[in-house]
Amino acid sequence: MYKKFINIFLLMVLLTAFATVPVNADAAVGDTIISLGDNLTENEKQAILAEFRAPENAQMIVTTNAEEHKYLGDVIPASRIGNNAISSIMITYTEKGSGLRVETSDKITYITDENYINALITVGIEDADIKVTSPRNASGTAALTGIMKAYEVSTGEIIDDELKKAANEEIIRTVELGEQIGNERAIEVINEIKKEIAKKNPQSTDEIKEIVNNIVNNNNINLSEEQIQQLVSLFDKLKNLDIDWNKVSNQISNIGNKAAEFLSSEQGQGFLQRLKQFFNALIDWIASFAK
Repeated sequence: MYKKFINIFLLMVLLTAFATVPVNADAAVGDTIISLGDNLTENEKQAILAEFRAPENAQMIVTTNAEEHKYLGDVIPASRIGNNAISSIMITYTEKGSGLRVETSDKITYITDENYINALITVGIEDADIKVTSPRNASGTAALTGIMKAYEVSTGEIIDDELKKAANEEIIRTVELGEQIGNERAIEVINEIKKEIAKKNPQSTDEIKEIVNNIVNNNNINLSEEQIQQLVSLFDKLKNLDIDWNKVSNQISNIGNKAAEFLSSEQGQGFLQRLKQFFNALIDWIASFAK
């Protein structure tokens, strides 16, 4: 419960209130596309559309379990992906500079909002509101595959298969690292590696490994050689793909800068004051039970 609250709080501050990144999609502002899991029942489909408050003119596509296994099978156990595609997504394209906002329901148990956002930045999906849900507990892998599929269908821009797989692998490695050191810290480490790649433009696997080792050591994280190699392998793949690393680094920095700007503003200070009052009231309420 506490972890969920913290995640919601951070997302509200860092993303919903002020995330700002560039846009390159051809889809028109306001266009909506929905990807439903192929194994949903008709009743479940209708319930999800109601939850999304889907507009009547939304474009509809379906994501299959076979597509999940195609893009995730190399980096995540088949048992985690499962045999049914049920998690679903809705993308609504927003104005240039509005940024990415992801909202997941509590039925998505494996992939977090932050994990989705980091991978979406990597493949260049920008300026959109994305909702993810499922009728019952699900990892969220069908929704992840559906996000990229929906982006291609609605914009006409094809995401290279290797980039899809690498972005998906980034999510999985971040989740795995998060299970050891905490999700927020794991995201920070992955983002630091991205920034260093943008800064140093490594040309070899050894140079990638040096960057990974330095950041892991600077953050006092104890990883096995296998874990180090997994990160090196991931970023070695990413560096050979068509990624604008300076753009990725700027997007990461923009999110952090907007957070600082917001919290130092009059609006941000008012928000923090209200948050402080909430916690004080909560502490008083808890303390009343001890009397």
